[in-house]
Amino acid sequence: MAKIYPQIDEEWKEILTDEFQKPYFEVLKDFLVNERNRYIVYPPGPKIFEAFNRTPYSKVKIVLLGQDPYHGPGQAHGLCFSVPEGIIFPPSLQNILKELEADLGYPYPKSGNLSAWADQGVLLINATLTVRANMAGSHQGKGWELFTDAVIKKLSEDRNGLVFLLWGRYAQNKKVLIDQNKHFILEAPHPSPLSVYRGFFGCRHFSKANQWLEKNGKIPVDWKL
Repeated sequence: MAKIYPQIDEEWKEILTDEFQKPYFEVLKDFLVNERNRYIVYPPGPKIFEAFNRTPYSKVKIVLLGQDPYHGPGQAHGLCFSVPEGIIFPPSLQNILKELEADLGYPYPKSGNLSAWADQGVLLINATLTVRANMAGSHQGKGWELFTDAVIKKLSEDRNGLVFLLWGRYAQNKKVLIDQNKHFILEAPHPSPLSVYRGFFGCRHFSKANQWLEKNGKIPVDWKL
């Protein structure tokens, strides 16, 4: 019987083929089928692996790790912190864009769609790739974290000179998966209203990431939206 793979970029499919065949991933797939039969689940099926489809393995320059997809109608589209065109910016995204404006002087954007970053090599992944509508954290502990940890480890082991943006304690706990001798880690509090004034504002991660990329002979990211 032919193996059925997720809708994911061919490079990533090859890199992660072992993960897709592990028992936990089969359990995760069954869980998602049952969830979709009973509840609304975000993001839509074709968008679950949007971060990987927008940013193929060989194009990754920066990894930005979120925790959970947005759980409101129309918000989640497979890229952490991002929302589609026309969707009101959630508070954390508002604060990210304020810091971008302060750091690089770009005007505050009209769109919260961060696809342009993903297309330039910024892997915008959540640790958990799906969520039940209106229930934050509802798909945590079901297997997604095993999968995304494997992604981080693959990038750490097999690539060189990547930038990892770790915002908040949850993301910073993933630091143990990253070889700090090969990669550049930037840490700051989470951009949520609860912690943004504890050091996220003023962290200047956008310019610092670009300085690292340029120093290592890579094309910097045009963060303007």
